[in-house]
Amino acid sequence: MSEIVPLNTLEHYLQKLVKAKLWVKVVVALILGLGAGLLISPNTGLFSEGLSQSLGSWLALPGKLFLKLVQMIMIPLIFTSIISGIISNSSDQLKQMGVKLLIYFIATTALSIIIGVALAMLLKPGKIIFDIGAFEIPKGSNLAATNSSGLGNIPDAITSLLPENPLASMVSGEMLSIVVFTIIIGVAITQLNSKMVEPINRIFHAIQEICMTVVSWSMKLVPYAVFGLIAQLTSSVGLESLRGIGYYVMVVLIGLAILLIMYMLILATVAKTNPFSFLKKIKDVQLLAFATTSSAAVMPLSMKTAEEKLGIPAKISNFIIPIGTTINMDGTAIFQSVSTLFIAQAYGMELTIINIALIMVTIVAASIGTPAIPGGGVVILASVLQSAGIPVEGLVIIIGVERILGMFRSALNVTGDLVACTVFNRWQKNN
Repeated sequence: MSEIVPLNTLEHYLQKLVKAKLWVKVVVALILGLGAGLLISPNTGLFSEGLSQSLGSWLALPGKLFLKLVQMIMIPLIFTSIISGIISNSSDQLKQMGVKLLIYFIATTALSIIIGVALAMLLKPGKIIFDIGAFEIPKGSNLAATNSSGLGNIPDAITSLLPENPLASMVSGEMLSIVVFTIIIGVAITQLNSKMVEPINRIFHAIQEICMTVVSWSMKLVPYAVFGLIAQLTSSVGLESLRGIGYYVMVVLIGLAILLIMYMLILATVAKTNPFSFLKKIKDVQLLAFATTSSAAVMPLSMKTAEEKLGIPAKISNFIIPIGTTINMDGTAIFQSVSTLFIAQAYGMELTIINIALIMVTIVAASIGTPAIPGGGVVILASVLQSAGIPVEGLVIIIGVERILGMFRSALNVTGDLVACTVFNRWQKNN
C-alpha cells in the first residue's frame, strides 16, 4: 500500500498563527467590541435604533464572512482526513480501536451532558431573563410534544445515519451521516491494492492543501470577526439583559471547567499521565482553537502536537483526531444542555423529569453530529430546542455570546481529542 501523506504535514499553515499570538488579538478585539457595542447602543442616545442596527450589521460583516469561509471547506477537509486516518490503519487495528473509541466518546459525551443539566438545574441561569420579562412564549409552542417523541423513533434514527444521497447530506451539513458514509468509504478503500490507493491518496492530500490555504485566509479575519460580532450583540441587547446573559455565560464556563477537571482525572487514572505536563505540551493547540473557535480548523496542529510532543504514534492520532473532531464534542454537549434549559427557564417553562431525560438523549445524538466549525453549535441547538418544544426564538439572545463560549468549548473539544489519543495509546501499549 502506498505511503499516506498525513494531515499533520499541513500544520505549517497554522503554526505562524500561534507565533503571531492570534489569541491575544482576539481577546483585545473582544474588549474593544464590548466598548464599541455600548457606544453605538440606542441606550446611549447617540444613535437611533435603526442606525444602531445598521452599524451593528456592518460591524458583523467580517464575522459572517469568516463563518462562511470556514463552513465552505470543513466537509471536504473532514472527509479526506478521516479516510486518510483509516487507510493508515490495518483492518485489525480498525476493529480493535473503532468500537472502543465509539464507546469512549459516547461515555464522555453523556458525562458532559449530566454536568451541564445538573448545573442548569442547580444555578437556574434563565431566571434573571424570566424575571425581567424579556420573553413571552409564542403561540403554538408545545413543550408536551417531547413526551411523544424520542424512544419509539430510535430504530428510524439509526437507519437515517446511512445517507440515501451522500451529496445531499453534504449540502445540508448532516455531519453524522457524512462521518458514517466517510468511514464506510475509508474501510472499503483499505481493501484495494496499493496501486489503486496511491492516486486516491494524492488527490486527498491536494484537497487538504487547498482547504488549509482557505483556512489560513479566513484566520486573518478572526480579530475583526470577534470585534464586530461582539459589538453587534452588545448594541442590540440592553444592559439589564446583558447581566442575565453574563450569568448564563458564567454557568457554561463553570461546566467547561468541571469538564477540564474530568479530563485531568482520566489522564491521571486511566492514561497514567501527568495532567499538568500534558496541558503544558498542548497549550499552543488550545490557544489556536480558542482564537479560531474551530477544532476542525486546527486538526493539522493537533496531529503534529500528538505525535511530536505527546509521543502518540501516527496510526493512532491520524485515526482518532479527525473522527474525534467530528463526534467528540464534550464542550459542545455542555453548551447545548445548559443553553436548552436556560432558554426554557427564560420562558418560564417547567420541565418534567421525562422532558429532561428526552432532552439529554437528543443532545447526546446532536452533540455527536455537531459540525466542528464556528457557529455549528447554535445550528444544532436549534434542532434540539425544536424537538423539545422550546421556542427556537430564544436563540436570539445567545447568538452573540455563542462566539465567546465557542472559544472556550473549542479549546476543550481539542483537549478531549488529545486526551483520547493519550488514553488509547496507553491501552494499545498494554495490549
